[in-house]
Amino acid sequence: MPINQQILLDSRPQGAATADNFRLVTTDTPALAEGQVLVRHHYLSLDPYMRGRMNEGKSYAACQPLGEVMIGGTVGEVVQSRHARYAVGDKVVGMGGWQEYSVVDGDEAGALRVVDGGAVPLSYYLGAVGMPGVTAWYGLTQIIEPKPGQTLTVSAATGAVGSAFAALAKARGCRVVGIAGGPLKCAYAVDELGFDACIDHREHGDLRAMSQALKAACPDGIDGHFENVGGTVLDAVLLRANAFSRVALCGMIAGYDGQPLPLLNPALMLVNRMRVEGFIVSEHLQLWPQALAELTGLVRAGKLHPRETVAQGLASAPEAFIGLLHGKNVGKQLVRLV
Repeated sequence: MPINQQILLDSRPQGAATADNFRLVTTDTPALAEGQVLVRHHYLSLDPYMRGRMNEGKSYAACQPLGEVMIGGTVGEVVQSRHARYAVGDKVVGMGGWQEYSVVDGDEAGALRVVDGGAVPLSYYLGAVGMPGVTAWYGLTQIIEPKPGQTLTVSAATGAVGSAFAALAKARGCRVVGIAGGPLKCAYAVDELGFDACIDHREHGDLRAMSQALKAACPDGIDGHFENVGGTVLDAVLLRANAFSRVALCGMIAGYDGQPLPLLNPALMLVNRMRVEGFIVSEHLQLWPQALAELTGLVRAGKLHPRETVAQGLASAPEAFIGLLHGKNVGKQLVRLV
């Protein structure tokens, strides 16, 4: 059995996460028991939700235990199998964590999903044709429920979720305005992702400036918003929201370091009779096949052009993750492990 490198959560962050919160170890991979498979991970997904899991306290899922392998999505290849459903060479997606190999119980529901390694690049199964893409699809179709011609906005517009959201919304005839950090990201959003406009939140950093920028970019108001960030962005969106508008709450990255995120004008949700709904995409697995089919079609038709930022080697994961939290990536943040 191969030697395995792993990254553990060594300590809980006090404020912003740092590389010192993680520890790289080398371990022996245990021999397979009957019904188990050994997966060699090709790519590790880094996602903002991981920062929330590093904290202690009440959340929608258990916090990341100290001294254990960091949680994370992976895509790779079965290299040994003692399960009839999985063959050596199968390409599989799972939650293998921050490590090079994982031993997986093949009978555990949802633990592994065999994918077509030739349909799209393998790394896309962690982004556009994976959890982030399905997240965008669910928030758009099940909560925002847009009609052609409506104006939609999305924060973290050039990330894996935001880029899929744009393609899905444009396919439904909507006008889509992104919010991203920096002129290069905004240019990418408009020129490559198909956004109708993009607002630089670094240029428009306070509520007044962001509200004015949204007014200019959304002259007919906002009918639907997909929230990944929270804070000033959400406050500004509420000021420009139309009656009966809808907000899909996916992430609140502005508050992942532990600070509270109070709303300045929550009464606007009542005044505008808004639907504001948080969701966790893993609670809706029955809809994943429908979402993945549409996302795969958009990629293969050239209507979804995901970009990736790829760090090399497991040891690079902590710094790449911290960079993600500070917006240094463009598109999906991955770690290549082979």
